[in-house]
Amino acid sequence: MNQLDKYQSHVLGIFRVVVGLLFACHGASSLFGVLVTPHGGGSPSFGEWPSWWAAAIQFVGGILVLLGIGTRAAAMICSGSMAYAYFTKHQPHALFPIQNNGEPAAMFCWAFLLIMFFGPGSWALSSVVERLRGEQAVPEPAGRS
Repeated sequence: MNQLDKYQSHVLGIFRVVVGLLFACHGASSLFGVLVTPHGGGSPSFGEWPSWWAAAIQFVGGILVLLGIGTRAAAMICSGSMAYAYFTKHQPHALFPIQNNGEPAAMFCWAFLLIMFFGPGSWALSSVVERLRGEQAVPEPAGRS
């Protein structure tokens, strides 16, 4: 298993990108009516609670997680929104996600919770920006302790 450990950060980065992309696509379909299946519903009205706000969180949060910008905070908000969606929209209809069509909400909730705790992994834009800032920092003058 130690052989696999060296790839953890890369796999976590790929996981973050895929989860963020899927979530952003879900939000885009709700907000803009794109990528919708024939049985998909209409777009919510601007500011409509909770539909429009959920879709905005999905779209913006998904893009932030995908790119790796403010990843932990974005993942926390995305996870919370999916927990809210599960317990208010799905769970009242049946106990288990397979029965109440809440599997996507439950999976996204836990996936974002994982990203929140483990961080963005490799290839996050925030890591690139931090590296650039560190390289451009003014070095400490020689002889000071």
